[in-house]
Amino acid sequence: MKEVDHFKSQSHNFKILVLTNLVYALVQPVIDIFVAAYIMRNSDDTSKVVIYQLAIYTGIPLTFLINGFLLKYVNIRKLYSIGMMLSGVSMIIMMSLKSLSLTGIGVAGITMGLSFGLYWSNRDYLAISTTNDDNRNYYYGLETFFYTLIAIIIPVAIGWFIQSKTGEEGKHDAYVIITGVVFVITMCASAVCYRGRFKNPTEKKYIYFKFHPLWYKLLSLAMFKGLAQGFLVTAPAMLIFKILGEEGALGNAQSIGAVLAAIIIYFIGRFSKPSDRVKTFSVGLVLFAVGACLNGALFNQTSVIVFLLLLLIAKPLMDLAYYPIQLRVIDIVSKIEKRGEFVYILNHEAGLYAGRLMGAATFLLLFYFVSEDFALRYAVGIIALLQLCSIFISKNIIKQGNKIATEPDGVEPEQAMQEAASNLI
Repeated sequence: MKEVDHFKSQSHNFKILVLTNLVYALVQPVIDIFVAAYIMRNSDDTSKVVIYQLAIYTGIPLTFLINGFLLKYVNIRKLYSIGMMLSGVSMIIMMSLKSLSLTGIGVAGITMGLSFGLYWSNRDYLAISTTNDDNRNYYYGLETFFYTLIAIIIPVAIGWFIQSKTGEEGKHDAYVIITGVVFVITMCASAVCYRGRFKNPTEKKYIYFKFHPLWYKLLSLAMFKGLAQGFLVTAPAMLIFKILGEEGALGNAQSIGAVLAAIIIYFIGRFSKPSDRVKTFSVGLVLFAVGACLNGALFNQTSVIVFLLLLLIAKPLMDLAYYPIQLRVIDIVSKIEKRGEFVYILNHEAGLYAGRLMGAATFLLLFYFVSEDFALRYAVGIIALLQLCSIFISKNIIKQGNKIATEPDGVEPEQAMQEAASNLI
């Protein structure tokens, strides 16, 4: 009851944003896992899964730019809603393909990228405008708690539903039905979003090429985050199809330990302080590295399940720490440079995209020049070990950010920037 009262004490927009994202979270496992599984089932080609992911990640930064222009004329709630519904449209395109050609996969991927671009660019802005540094741990902890619980139910239910159908035609029909349900859920999420009193950014210029040194530090952190995103979203589906077998195993493996993970994440978000973010981030990165290296060393059913279990805990921990760090830096540099927050949300995507390209390229190079098994076995481990650099970068960012934030009011922005630059070198 105490936790319910704490949620009710938050602002109206805070509650609506959480509820909107909660409803949309019902389709996230479908988008992240089972679209990749569909490609694997119908092509048995892991490179096509990664190419699909690359198409998505190409559409995202493009849409971030388009969204910045549209925000001058269109209400943010409408753009946010369109972004959610486009994910259903992308799945419809995928299911309508008679054969999974690279062109068809590319079109479906770009459309999903447009969806994600509209969704995440507006969601990130609403998160920073709705929360503050004191309640961001709680906001992301609450979201992650629901996401992790949903990750228990949805993969198992969908895996069971697909497995209950016999024959390739029956399984294809199951995917079509799932796509229809996804579209209905995105419409429900859009309806919830319209209950919010969200305002568009006031600044109309979003593209800049010079930034505070602290921001460049965050971009390097974003690059490492994107490195794993390059193919980590679809890696579980590829590993399970190759090692464990069918979609039923996919759902079961994704659900192992999820209840415990959800409870842990919620209480970390609820009671942790801003000063605890580096510790939370570090634990997530280390768990990810341990799971990835174990999978690379053994590459069997046990190692895949352990990797998925550790990833189920590690990813929420990393996100729980990363997003508040990102928004805190935006708070600081936007005040120094006197620019709107959306400027940094847009630019941040460039760092993520650079990392995603490198992550996907790592897998594809190993796939084409060595072998598929070699890529599946070692690419994740290589990237996980590289990501450990993020621990030291995040620690430095927080240290420098706190120093800049506590400087006397009399310090001019230019002087603060020079001092910060000398400290970062």
